Amino acid sequence: MQGNENINFNKNYIDYISSIAPKTKETRSLLRAFWVGGTICCIGQFIRFAFETWLGLSGDELAAYVSVVLIFLGGLLTGLGVYDRIGKYAGGGSIVPITGFANSVVSPAMEFKSEGFIYGTASKMFIIAGPIIVFGVASSVLIGLSYYIYFLVV
Repeated sequence: MQGNENINFNKNYIDYISSIAPKTKETRSLLRAFWVGGTICCIGQFIRFAFETWLGLSGDELAAYVSVVLIFLGGLLTGLGVYDRIGKYAGGGSIVPITGFANSVVSPAMEFKSEGFIYGTASKMFIIAGPIIVFGVASSVLIGLSYYIYFLVV
């Protein structure tokens, strides 16, 4: 008998939440995400063209400089509170890989700064981005070892 009561309670709860939850305007959300994400990418492309033309950079050096500038801009805008407003407006469009990653590192650091430098900022800074970094490093080590072993055999 308790199982039926639990099912009814769950159904009633879901019905209640559905009735009070705001309706999502999917088309508007998709368009906002598309144009904001595209604008962020266009800014990155402009920075790339500028560094290529004015500084004469190319290849890996150019990619590194553009990445550093985009990470800096993402962190700066997060620190100023601008990136959060962009995220509320654009949703997933603000999570363009490199600026979104900078946001995911800086946001927890800003949130926990009241707990002090070590226990707050330093320990919480990678709470969201940490697993991504660990997975990336572990994957690169495994790939590096496989190449090393392959070239030892060949």
